[in-house]
Amino acid sequence: MKLGIVGGSGLYAMPGLEGRWREVETPWGLPSDAVLDGELEGLPVAFLPRHGRGHRLAPSELPFRANVAALKMLGCTAVLAVGAVGSFREELPPGHFVLPDQFVDETRGRPSSFFGDGIVAHVSLAEPVAHDLLDRVEAAARAAGVPATRGGTYGCIEGPRFATRAESLARRAAGWDVVGMTALPEAHLAREAELAYALVAMVTDFDAWAESHVTTSAVVEVMAANRAKAQELVRATAAALAANPLPVPSAQGWERALDGAIITARACWPEATRQRLLPIAGRVLA
Repeated sequence: MKLGIVGGSGLYAMPGLEGRWREVETPWGLPSDAVLDGELEGLPVAFLPRHGRGHRLAPSELPFRANVAALKMLGCTAVLAVGAVGSFREELPPGHFVLPDQFVDETRGRPSSFFGDGIVAHVSLAEPVAHDLLDRVEAAARAAGVPATRGGTYGCIEGPRFATRAESLARRAAGWDVVGMTALPEAHLAREAELAYALVAMVTDFDAWAESHVTTSAVVEVMAANRAKAQELVRATAAALAANPLPVPSAQGWERALDGAIITARACWPEATRQRLLPIAGRVLA
């Protein structure tokens, strides 16, 4: 197997990853940056800085479809994403990691599907995270001594601004555990591309519900402290997957997520749309 690694805020490089930076042109344009294609702990990997090296792209500017398509086109079968989040729970303090298994989408206007333009597909996202991949990440966190809680709801907001206190209190009351700006539509697109997906959410702050409101300077300070732990967790996960790759077929069937998902009659498929979709859905469109 080959693992795609999406480095979020604060994670723009991956020590120990040997390879070369590759420009990848996709039918949806260029990804956020070149992709470092190589090997980590004996596992083939492709590392993509989600915001670009130097953090050049805001959450709403991210080319999500190009990012996921680039990893698929480089042969990845799974994606481990890393991102900074705010916490709504006292037991999830800054410096703690969360491995969410559910998402709520409050973004606006982001292209959230590869499909459309004459070929319509509806992919199930009831269980948006690949449990078998999450098992490996959880075990790697324990082995690496990284404080991590498995499970919880990640709410994705548009950004780039932080929340008002009223918004933060409402989201806490609604049962959100953490809040971020980038996991969606990333997780949905990974499912459409039939990739296993899991997210490591690095807590940097308590959002605005707490008495001390979140500031960029405080977030950056905690991100710097989180970076080494995140890199160690990714390294340990790669080592575990090199020794014991994800089983295929999987229990959840993420690698066959498009089975029965395309509702448009084959005779009606526009050829130009079919050609554009081949890099991510060639198994069902070829």
